[in-house]
This record gives sequence, C-alpha cells and structure tokens, in this order.
Amino acid sequence: MNMQDMMVVRDSTSRALDRYLMSHEEHVIAVRRHPAVLLAPVAEVVGGLILAGVIGSMGFPYIWWLWLILVGRLLWRVIVWSIEFFVVTDQRVMLLSGVLNRRVAMMPLGKVDDILLQRSLAGRTLGYGEFVVESAGQDQALRNVNFMPYPEQLYLEVSSMIFGAEDLSPD
Repeated sequence: MNMQDMMVVRDSTSRALDRYLMSHEEHVIAVRRHPAVLLAPVAEVVGGLILAGVIGSMGFPYIWWLWLILVGRLLWRVIVWSIEFFVVTDQRVMLLSGVLNRRVAMMPLGKVDDILLQRSLAGRTLGYGEFVVESAGQDQALRNVNFMPYPEQLYLEVSSMIFGAEDLSPD
C-alpha cells in the first residue's frame, strides 16, 4: 500500500471534506491517521476476551457485558478514526476530527515556520510518525499531529507545499 492509497481523491469522503474548504482552494493532501492508532483498543478487546473467558468459566456470566462495553468502545474508535483527516490545501493545514462535535483545527500555510517529523521505534516499525507544526504565534490550534502514515513521503510533500517546490536534496 502506498501513500496514494491512503490519500483521498474525489469520492463521497472528499465531498465531506469539501464543506470545510474555501471556494478558491483545493485540497492537495488528505489522509487518515495510521491504523496503528487503533492498536490499544484492539489489544484491550483481545485482553478483555481472554479475561472474560477465564472469569466467565468460573461462574460469572455477567462479565461478558463488560467485555461488550470494550467492543463498543473499539467500534467508536474505528468510527472516530474513519472520519478524522489531516488536510493540506494550497492555503492552509487542517486537522478535522470529532464525530458528534466536529472540530476543525487550522493554520494558514503562510504562518507555518517549521515542521518537524518525529518517529519513535514503534512508529518506524509500523510505518507512522508525528508532525510538530511550529508557528510564530503563541498558542496554536494545530501543533502535534501523531500517527501520520507514510511519514517521510508526507513530510516531503507538505514541506514542498509550505516552503516551495525546490529540491533541497544533497545529491
């Protein structure tokens, strides 16, 4: 799977993003967070299943209701993940999040002073990174964006949009 597979092109999801775009701007990059963001809830469901199986076999059948709560929480996290997007247009950088209460964190491209890519050992292993967006302003609505897929390629794409398309490679 490459970055093109994770980027949003004109489909129903794209139309959902279009409502947050100004009439004169186009989204160039729109990606969901890396699916690794779901690893903790999946581990909780699997661990809960094992624990519920052990406790349930001891004569406590109501433990399964608690496990169903974990399953419901996992389903909620999947829904949240599926509608959360990191968007870069020709004018600004945005993070769209929230299911019931929609949140749009935005920073104009002209205000971005620096963008830092950080990758933990888990991130390098699973293929995600964290962007730290720096601005001259004091408080920022959009500073840390974690679990970014294809971080090096996305970093280069976003950097070229923010700082120009000149090739800065040492070769």
